[in-house]
Amino acid sequence: MNSKNAIISILQTSAFISDVLLKGLKPHDISEQQFNVLRILRGQKGIAANLSTVQERMVHKMSNTTRLIDKLIQKKLVKRNVCIENRRKIELFITEDGLDFLKKIDPIIDEIEKKILSNVPSKDLNSLISILNSIS
Repeated sequence: MNSKNAIISILQTSAFISDVLLKGLKPHDISEQQFNVLRILRGQKGIAANLSTVQERMVHKMSNTTRLIDKLIQKKLVKRNVCIENRRKIELFITEDGLDFLKKIDPIIDEIEKKILSNVPSKDLNSLISILNSIS
């Protein structure tokens, strides 16, 4: 298999996974990117995150992270505070509603992820992860 075929396969697989995840998230009125932001903020375990921290950890690196966060704030899933020590610094936190939302949707996404990878033997998953990580 040449590199062109490998890249095409990776891109097709990525698009397939995004489409399946989007179908699972759509009934819950949240995008894949918004879901990613919520998971990043939950991973902070109550410690403030700033915009650059969120952008660095995003699966899809994008310039409209501020807009994503604004939408999550409107949905009351995220809150934004101005840092007391440095008023130019913005702190981001997941709200209780955000945590409750993730508790509700996590099992749905877990099931989707299992289904997506159902044809990959579990013994091969670590190799797959390693190969994909070696690309980026």
